[in-house]
Amino acid sequence: MTLADLTPFFVALVVAAVASPLVMRALVAAKSRQTISQHVQEHAHKQGTPTMGGIIILVGWIAGSLVGQSSNLLPGLVTILLFAAIGFADDYLLPKLKPGSRGFGWIPKLGLQVVAALPATAALAWRTPMSSVVMVVWVLFYANAFNFSDGLDNLSGGIAMWTVVGILAMSSGHFDPLLTALFGATLPFMVWNAPPAKVFMGDVGSLPIGAYFGMATCSMVAADPRIYAPKVLVLSGLMFAMVVPVVVQIAGVKLFKRRLVPFKTPVHHGFQAAGWDEPRIVRMFHVAQIVLVALALAVGGGVK
Repeated sequence: MTLADLTPFFVALVVAAVASPLVMRALVAAKSRQTISQHVQEHAHKQGTPTMGGIIILVGWIAGSLVGQSSNLLPGLVTILLFAAIGFADDYLLPKLKPGSRGFGWIPKLGLQVVAALPATAALAWRTPMSSVVMVVWVLFYANAFNFSDGLDNLSGGIAMWTVVGILAMSSGHFDPLLTALFGATLPFMVWNAPPAKVFMGDVGSLPIGAYFGMATCSMVAADPRIYAPKVLVLSGLMFAMVVPVVVQIAGVKLFKRRLVPFKTPVHHGFQAAGWDEPRIVRMFHVAQIVLVALALAVGGGVK
């Protein structure tokens, strides 16, 4: 590790910290407010809290990434910006144009995400159509799974930071500037998102973060599937826990007119409905991601 490796971290940290009060004032002025689903009554007190706090992360993340060197820099930034644009439209533009709306329907949203994932696929130059399809699906999986983690105070930010630690640790000391910048940019957001949260990440932040995690882990698997595929699957365990129950629940309601999962989804809402307080749930999920990072490093004989 050298000072040059950490420059994206420090630049992202400083830029995000300086920008954060300006972004917060802009969000309040724009009346960008959280709309709580009627199915999550435990979150009623969060109604009206500003959303799109992910802009704090994006500003620092992009600034920090630009001072680093990476072969994936341009496709990575394009992917981040495209998913952020989808998130901005979902968080702000559509609700403003159609009051009462909570953003895109799931079909147009997934369609836009497929288009946004294509630059990352092209950048990795995967040789077969099937591998390209797998990558697009994986990027969409990660983007939406991480999006589900936004909602509890400091939950999504903490998961993001520990995921960054895991990917960097599995990369044998190779410091991807986009990941180190993401870590630095997330720290100021965590201050504003600390309980009681003054802002939430919103799709504008969670979608690009998840999408880049999908892109970064796909790059690792493409480099050496035998070593990295099992590590990535273990590291992604919490994302599977986030998204699988939601998919099963929706399928059950659509196909069989009944709920197949015996708890509220996403899974952290299930713990809330069971009576767990929010800080306890957040701590548990952070610990779970730390354990998954450790297990991922141990799988296959440790770091390559």
